[in-house]
Amino acid sequence: MDVSTFVLLSHEQALRRQMDITANNIANTNTVGFKREQALFHEYVEDLKQAPIEDARKASFVLDFGAIHDARQGHFQATGNPLDVMIEGPGYLNVESADGSTAYTRAGFVKILENGDLATSGGQRLLDENGRGITIPPDQMRNVTIAQDGSVMAGDNPVGRLAVTSFADENMLDVRGDGMLTGTGGQLMAAAQTKLRTGGVEASNVEPIVETTNMVDILRAYQTSQRMTEDMADMRQQAIGRLGRIN
Repeated sequence: MDVSTFVLLSHEQALRRQMDITANNIANTNTVGFKREQALFHEYVEDLKQAPIEDARKASFVLDFGAIHDARQGHFQATGNPLDVMIEGPGYLNVESADGSTAYTRAGFVKILENGDLATSGGQRLLDENGRGITIPPDQMRNVTIAQDGSVMAGDNPVGRLAVTSFADENMLDVRGDGMLTGTGGQLMAAAQTKLRTGGVEASNVEPIVETTNMVDILRAYQTSQRMTEDMADMRQQAIGRLGRIN
């Protein structure tokens, strides 16, 4: 294959990656706390010194550089559960992973486990500012409220404050696949910086119409690249045929 074929192939691989990300966004339209992703590509220019003419010595390839998160906040989605929370502004709830490490989520479904621990809908313990779980006394499980600053009250008594961590660069967070993210370098937000809204959760910020339009554009771009590949193959066949007749 010549260089032009490799260039088109790199473009088609990038489009395929972009299609996968767009399809994943659409699949998570109804996933609470989900942040849409966008493919990030870099240009790689290779100097082909063996090219016969100057204009052909620079070949521009497309490199997949990963995906970035769209940090825009989703709209409030009421659930009827007074313990459910939505973080207004930046930050993530701190959650205890199965291996004891800390994961992060924007999905604010909150429930009380049988042992009194506050947990996510999946049963992972929610953590306080000291990295410990928040336990509700057995006789106060029906009298739990969560304040705007994350303070958890059991009746008239405070039992802890939900930890909310912010990240200077959210693109350094890794998606774990279960609504959780992992990352380092986060900073715990003070009570004055934290703003929680109870009685609902944050909906996905995916806009289905936008993603569907993107999918159509990606498909058209891929088809155009395929036609260019076929046209170049035809040109090579014609050139070989002409050279054969000359000889």
